[in-house]
Amino acid sequence: MTMTEHLDRELESLPPEARWREWMLRIEAVLFASAAPVSREDLARVVGQGVSVDLLLEDLAAEFEGRAFEIKQAAKGWVLRTRPRYGVAIRAAADVGQAHLDLKEFELAVLAAIAYHQPITRDGLKDIFGKDISRDLIGRMHDQGLISTGPRAPQRGAPYTFVTTEKFLTAFDLESLQDLPDPEQLQDAGLSGR
Repeated sequence: MTMTEHLDRELESLPPEARWREWMLRIEAVLFASAAPVSREDLARVVGQGVSVDLLLEDLAAEFEGRAFEIKQAAKGWVLRTRPRYGVAIRAAADVGQAHLDLKEFELAVLAAIAYHQPITRDGLKDIFGKDISRDLIGRMHDQGLISTGPRAPQRGAPYTFVTTEKFLTAFDLESLQDLPDPEQLQDAGLSGR
């Protein structure tokens, strides 16, 4: 018997409403315990066979209305997180140093260039910024889990390329790279030189 079958059988005697409530609580527990987005497939393993994870998530999200936290889709999964408006209060009262991204303006610009032009090499970044991008800067973003190495570039020496990660999507509240702001809108707003 698989774990999912065991979880199904354990709720057989409950009336449908109580079973639904238990499935919602299981999803809430999994999202609460996870530091990374949880996929639909992983959530389906903790509820009954044939149960709509999407409907459970909708009901749970409705239950969280007016609360300090919410369910948010990010990077091909879901996270339980504090609503952004409480970020200042959390930083004032709790030690969240590792969870808070502390990027300087230039580092953020390099990260944006990687996001918009990925996969991109250090030479490609040099073309954009007109100067070498240090290995240390790339290493810091890699250590923070915001970027990863991509495929080797099809050019002499086959240099490494860089791509953004799921942690990047989660950190910037994006479901996918298609949710990045349009470059022309950034230019019109004076937020981009290119």
